[in-house]
Parts: sequence; structure tokens; C-alpha cells
Amino acid sequence: MEIIPNGVWPTMLTPFTENGQLDWDGLEQLIEWYIGKKATGLFAVCQSSEMFHLSLAERVKLARVVTQTVKGRIPVIAAGQIADSLAEQSEEIRQIAAAGIDAFVVLSNRLARADEPDAVWRENAERILNRFPDLQFGIYEAPYPYKRLLSPELLTWCAATGRFLFLKDTSCDLRQMREKLAAVRGTRLKIFNANSATLLSSLQSGISGYSGVMSNFFPDLYGWLVANWAHNPAAAATVQNFIGAASLVERQAYPVNAKYYLQREGLPIAIHCRARDARQFSPAERLEVEQLAALYRRFKANEIAIKDL
Repeated sequence: MEIIPNGVWPTMLTPFTENGQLDWDGLEQLIEWYIGKKATGLFAVCQSSEMFHLSLAERVKLARVVTQTVKGRIPVIAAGQIADSLAEQSEEIRQIAAAGIDAFVVLSNRLARADEPDAVWRENAERILNRFPDLQFGIYEAPYPYKRLLSPELLTWCAATGRFLFLKDTSCDLRQMREKLAAVRGTRLKIFNANSATLLSSLQSGISGYSGVMSNFFPDLYGWLVANWAHNPAAAATVQNFIGAASLVERQAYPVNAKYYLQREGLPIAIHCRARDARQFSPAERLEVEQLAALYRRFKANEIAIKDL
């Protein structure tokens, strides 16, 4: 199995019980939902997983349960190095990697402060690579605590190491994505777009797939688009119009709204979150999610060109 195949990599949610504990039964059912919706791979212990609100022991167990539940059916990558010091980050990486994941995804904003240059980032990245010579890596341009977008020059260095296989781009900017694609052309490093509105255009430019918030709503639509945009352009444009408009729901109280959507899909998980107060999810927003779910079902039923979903 290719470690990082093209396609859709859901940024996994973490189900919690109403009293704030991790819901392991709910997590296993969520994993099966992702796989049933044709996810290419799973991105565990990420921002959508509320990793900054999980202890290290919880992050490690989360990664382990995901890999044990998946049982090799699709690849699993995970982030979770949230500490400030490189020594503490190294310990986080060591423990999470030992859970059996296929690659560890470093947070781009943890390897240098916002006021530090790329030279510092590269120096710290080299230290990480040297400490874990047998581990494959990815990079996530996480928005918290600050967003650090990688320059094409730094990305060229990352690709040249041969150790970085995955980049979750959060620029939401086609020009920047195209510059990054040029920087990694011919290497093992693949770039995945986190933005719905630009997805089709980015696929036409060479992006390898999607890894973003909306993969917690309808990953099958994203998977269809990644696989079929080139040979079915008319239907691809229709799907793009739908996912672009639907992604406006990201402005709600996420990830509460995604958990509510999954409840509507029949998953027995609570909408409780540690990162967001579920009470911020208004009755009007619930109606919007319900209407989006109904529209998605009708879209799939009526769009003849994509009935193979």
C-alpha cells in the first residue's frame, strides 16, 4: 500500500461523552463511517480532533485505537506535537509514532515562533529528522496558535530530504498552492488542499486531494471529485459548486456542528466538545445543518452523473 495515496484524508473528530471523557465506542463507529464513505486515509490527532485539549496519554491512545480499528485497511497519519520545547515535542512524537501510525505530521507552527525565520524552522526540522531516522513525516499548516505557511523555498528543502510525504495546505490561495506544487514536483511530497472553494481548480493544477473540515460531512463527494474531475468535467463542476457552497457551514460552531451532522447520519455520538462550548451551536444553525443534510441526500439521488458514489 502506498503510504500517502491521492484522495481524501478526513481530519478526524474526537467523540466525547457528555461528561467530557473520550468515547471509544463512538470513535470506532466513526472510523467505520469514514471507511464506508470511501476515505483514502485518516488524519488522526489533528486540530479537528481537539488535540490541544487532549493529554499526551489521550493523544497516544487515540492514535493507537484508530490504527487498531483500521487494521491496515487504509493508511493512518497523526499529528499531536503541541509542546513548546523541541525536547518535549520529541517525546510526543516518539510516543504517538509508537502507536503504529504510517507517518507523523508535524505542526508547522511548532518548529519556530512566529517572529523566527525559516532558518530556525529548518534547523529544528533537521533535529527531528535526525532523532527519528526510520519515521516518515508530514506537515500541517495548523491555524492555532498561529498559522505558519511554508514558503516554496522551505518546501523545496523538505521535499529534498525524502522524509516528508504529506502537506496539508491551509493557504486557501491558488497562487500559493501552485508555487508549492512547483517546488515539490517530481518528489515524494504530496500536497492536499484544506479549502473546499478552490478544490477543483487546485486538482487541475496538480493537488493530490483534500484534507479539511468538510470531510466530516460528506467525504464521498470529495473522493468522487478527486477521482473523476479529469474525465467527467461537467459533473465535476456541479460537485464543486455544491461543496463550495456547503462549506459555508464551516463558519458555524465547529466541530460541534460536524458532530451534530454525524448524529443525523445515525452515529451514536454526543455533540460535546472540549474546544468549543456546544451551547454556542444555535437552533438556527441546527436547522442549517439539517437542511444541508437533506440537500446532500437529494443531490446524490438526483445527480445522474455521480450515481456511482
